[in-house]
Amino acid sequence: MNDISLSILFGMLAVLLVISAFFSGSETALMTLNRYRLQHLVKKKHKGAVKTHRLLKRPERLLGLILIGNNFVNILAAALTTVIAIRIGGNQAIPAAMALLTLAILVFSEVTPKTLGTLKPELLAFFSSWFYVPLLKVFYPVVWTINLISSGLLRLFGIKTSKAGAVAEPLNKDELKSLVSQANHQLPPRYRNMLMSILDLESASVTDIMTHRNDIVGIDLEESIEDIIRQLQDSPHTRLPVYKKNIDRVIGFLHIRTALSRISHSTLDKQSIVNSLAKPFFIPASTSIHKQMQIFKAEKLRIGLVVDEYGDVLGLVTLDDLLQEIVGELALEEPDIKAQKDGSYLVDAGVTIRELNRVTQWDLPTEGPKTLNGLIIEYMETIPEPGTSIKLHGHVMEIVKRDDNAVKLVKFKPVD
Repeated sequence: MNDISLSILFGMLAVLLVISAFFSGSETALMTLNRYRLQHLVKKKHKGAVKTHRLLKRPERLLGLILIGNNFVNILAAALTTVIAIRIGGNQAIPAAMALLTLAILVFSEVTPKTLGTLKPELLAFFSSWFYVPLLKVFYPVVWTINLISSGLLRLFGIKTSKAGAVAEPLNKDELKSLVSQANHQLPPRYRNMLMSILDLESASVTDIMTHRNDIVGIDLEESIEDIIRQLQDSPHTRLPVYKKNIDRVIGFLHIRTALSRISHSTLDKQSIVNSLAKPFFIPASTSIHKQMQIFKAEKLRIGLVVDEYGDVLGLVTLDDLLQEIVGELALEEPDIKAQKDGSYLVDAGVTIRELNRVTQWDLPTEGPKTLNGLIIEYMETIPEPGTSIKLHGHVMEIVKRDDNAVKLVKFKPVD
């Protein structure tokens, strides 16, 4: 070493620090690499991704190789620094040289490359895989021996090493929802909301989206035929439930097209209405939205009545309701939730809590009442008067309009 010039020794030390930085940065990049994106790139035959995927199938071997290389380089750098310190200032210069080396390793070979590996994992991981694949073959006996000892120590503590490092663990529904909700830049808000709605289909029941029995528009056969004809001509709906006196005595569903054709020929009467009815279809209140979509498809139906355990009608659900739960409200319809310029929201109190949460990204509870009106009444234990302001689950709101038995319109103040 005494025959080698100091400039060459410093150059060798710099090279060792660069190699150490390579090991540190690539380790972080490989371990933080998005496994789902990696699998996607593997399917597209990306060469760097294929090599990286192969390495990550046995992460313990890869980590063993990286740590062996990194520690060897750092020890060699320490030895070289000691030689340089003695050459320059004698033995008394060794502590100062070690302190400087520690600082250099921390800054240039640890913190900086690891930060880069976190910010640009694909860049470093795919680049380093071209070196690690041949290195792993060359040093395999050493890596295998060290991993064998390491695995034995882990087994003493009851820990079994996994061989499925490259296979990303399956995400549960909540984790997948978090992943979708965080994809702000990758997914437009409309598509993100659709995916969130699809993920909620299994946990939500038909009672979350049904038209409540008080709002059901139907034909009462106890009314006069003139009133029935007038209602049919003015109806915006394609299918209407037909009942006697109240919705619990429903006898079937009437397709408006069939009725209007008879009206045009002046042949419509109550008996012809009864003869044209489709059999009523009843849906248990606990049925999930996902399950109901399957049932509608299998039975080739588009409408059904939601009933409780006693057979009483709770509401009405159509195939359009189920589809709108995924794609959102139709653009032609008046929105129930209107964002104001000052950051507040003007909300129809009949809107469901789930829809309100989806549009506003809030987290109002969905376990109890299904609608905003129900949530307010449950909290207040009365129907508040217009002008009343309340703070509900962290949100300040003002009652704008109500009728005899329900809150109709609510204004949510801007969230600070």
